[in-house]
Amino acid sequence: MPEAVVIIVGAGPSGLAMAGCLSRLEIPYLLLEREDCYASLWKKYSYDRLHLHLQKQFCELPHMSFPSSYPTYVPKKQFIQYLDDYVAHFKISPMYHRNVESASYDQGSERWVVKTINNDEGCRGEEEEFLARFLVVATGETTDPYVPEIEGLSSFNGEVLHSTRFKSGVEFKNKNALVVGSGNSGLEIALDLANHGAKTSIIVRSPILFLSRRIMYWAMVLVRYLSLSKVESLMVLLSKLVYGDMTKYGIARPKEGPFSMKIKYGKYPTIDVGTCSKIKSGEIQVNKTRSSAPYAFFGFIVSSLY
Repeated sequence: MPEAVVIIVGAGPSGLAMAGCLSRLEIPYLLLEREDCYASLWKKYSYDRLHLHLQKQFCELPHMSFPSSYPTYVPKKQFIQYLDDYVAHFKISPMYHRNVESASYDQGSERWVVKTINNDEGCRGEEEEFLARFLVVATGETTDPYVPEIEGLSSFNGEVLHSTRFKSGVEFKNKNALVVGSGNSGLEIALDLANHGAKTSIIVRSPILFLSRRIMYWAMVLVRYLSLSKVESLMVLLSKLVYGDMTKYGIARPKEGPFSMKIKYGKYPTIDVGTCSKIKSGEIQVNKTRSSAPYAFFGFIVSSLY
């Protein structure tokens, strides 16, 4: 039964960061990953125009800075290259195709017992056990695609895809496309569709507090010196000044600020990278409900994770 000081579950950026720190300290660890690569959300399940929403100095992994030649907001391709360089520098070797089934702490041996299913070729379905003194769970908060039950979707003749399969809006030029979900991915996919000439609509059910990249930058700076509540109040005020009243476009403003919403509901702040102006110009139409069933659309894109 393989044993290490630390077991890390998940080889996304957080799991790689932990592995890098342990490698630097020469602490033995095992890094378990269910996919066939590290950073799978970035490498396999993200759209082409994706950039980091925060400035690069806030997104560096421990003990390795971004190259000075990288832009302030790092694009997907360069971020993946940075992760590749990080893995190579710290000689990180994840164990792929390991789907963790359970983890329990044995009081007698003072060890974590982690049970996995090995889905590697030649070992499909094989059960494995790993032991460690410490367990780090780095699986992320939103890792599994979710497609809700939508009336009429089964008989829809157009293309239906989840946001994790969306790459670019180029194939939707001059076609009707409906985006379901108004989180960061849904809003940015709608922007990409509109930029490529698609006739774009988006379903918005929940209130949205739009924040610009600049507002987020100052929030990240000020939170070091002011209380969270004061920074949050300032962010809400700046959002009102920058974006105005969005109710006329079908988007309500939430009663809570961005930090409160993250704590209470797990919702991330909404970073606007151009979608708001497209909504105001009418290039992106907002629908409040699902009543605009998919029949009139060529593409139906669901943007939801759990």
